[in-house]
Amino acid sequence: MIKMKLTRELAVLFGMMVLLSCAEEVVIDPVLDASVNKLEFDEEGGDMEISITSNSDWSISNQASSWLQLSQTAGSGGSTSIQITAAPNTTGLTRSTILNIISPNGQDRRITVSQISSLYPSYNTSPLPPDASGMSSNAVELAAKMKMGWNLGNTLEAIINGVGHETFWGNPVTTKEYIDFVKASGFNAIRLPTAWNVYVSNEATAEISPAWLDRVKEVVSYCVDNDMYVLLNIHWDGGWLENNCTPEMKDSVNAKQKAFWQQIATHFRDFDEHLMFASANEPEVHNAAEMEVLHTYHQTFVDAVRATGGRNSYRVLVVQGPGTNIERSYELMNMPTDEIEGRMMAELHYYSPSQFCILFEDVSWGRMAYYWGQGNYSTIEEDRNATYGNEEEAAQSFALAKKQFVDKGIPVILGEYGAYRRHESENVPLDLEKHQKSVDDWTYYITSLAIQNGMIPFWWDTGAALDRRNYTVKDQRTIDALMEGGQ
Repeated sequence: MIKMKLTRELAVLFGMMVLLSCAEEVVIDPVLDASVNKLEFDEEGGDMEISITSNSDWSISNQASSWLQLSQTAGSGGSTSIQITAAPNTTGLTRSTILNIISPNGQDRRITVSQISSLYPSYNTSPLPPDASGMSSNAVELAAKMKMGWNLGNTLEAIINGVGHETFWGNPVTTKEYIDFVKASGFNAIRLPTAWNVYVSNEATAEISPAWLDRVKEVVSYCVDNDMYVLLNIHWDGGWLENNCTPEMKDSVNAKQKAFWQQIATHFRDFDEHLMFASANEPEVHNAAEMEVLHTYHQTFVDAVRATGGRNSYRVLVVQGPGTNIERSYELMNMPTDEIEGRMMAELHYYSPSQFCILFEDVSWGRMAYYWGQGNYSTIEEDRNATYGNEEEAAQSFALAKKQFVDKGIPVILGEYGAYRRHESENVPLDLEKHQKSVDDWTYYITSLAIQNGMIPFWWDTGAALDRRNYTVKDQRTIDALMEGGQ
């Protein structure tokens, strides 16, 4: 019995020794993980955060300390958060580095860090905290305050041979008295087509001339001081954006768009909600690929303006459809992302039928049309009757704009529209009164159609309707038709 007992005790003891021996042979796998393997900074730099998890000591080697800073370069077991800060990149070249993370446990990890470069320095040098004073209206509320709009056409956007001056296209220097006259004529909103690229004082930095910024600000003040709403844009401006909605030009155009809007937005930041900014004018876009590029230009515009802060944090911003064409916008347009809800509008233009609205001589693609609208077609000059763009077709187009934007809570600026009389040109219609009535009826109908579909009409004028020198009405019939259509 004793012998058996001892044998059992020895067996138990032997088993415990075996277990202990096995326990001593357990191997713990080494752990070293990084939350990301790639970081991409924009040209302005900033902060990003990563985490490192390890069951041993670790360290990071950083060969780019001249532009990349790490809040921590070594640690031990557990999970550690590290802030990585990149300085602004104004080198003109994309730069990159590799962060090597190593551990004595035999593990290593690599994080690739890259940063694009801006072609131009940042002009957002004094961002302000958001300021909502005087900015209470969202886009829909602001749209309701604008009744009839007017264009200061062929003035602040005037260019000859790459040089700009507001008198180059035949109009005088804009005065406060003229703006007051526009207001007294029945318009409480004004669109200021404006060139900026030709006023760059340093091509290498895309710096806009301070004198030009001040001059445009003076004209904006004329309007705001008289309780007028103002739409300030980057107009055709030599076509640097308008004609380059292509993947090949996307980066360079976005760089200039950002530099310009940082400067414009900062310079005009103190105006209240009476001032709106518009990204472009009539960007040449005909397909989805080009629309994707235009979308980046609009996004750059929104981001640049918002980043300046102050009242710009709440300002209503306006983006243009492809070619500002209603049908193409219905098919292709997508709105940019905005950090504040309900402060965006879309812009469309309408000159249809173009042979009737804007053609002042016969050209290869069409002949002038003098007569438009039901009851206005000529039997004397039948070849001068408009063959498309009648009332029904116009109504169908405007319904698309309403469906695409207005019904979704996005107000629409009809930023340009117009039809013009030819009785003072060498091409005088034979049925002159029918021509005159055609212009009257088009003006009334399109204006009222815009209002019915929730669009804010801005008539395009270069001095034909309101005299800019004498501050008198030159075309009373057009003004009457606009006011009647705007009721």
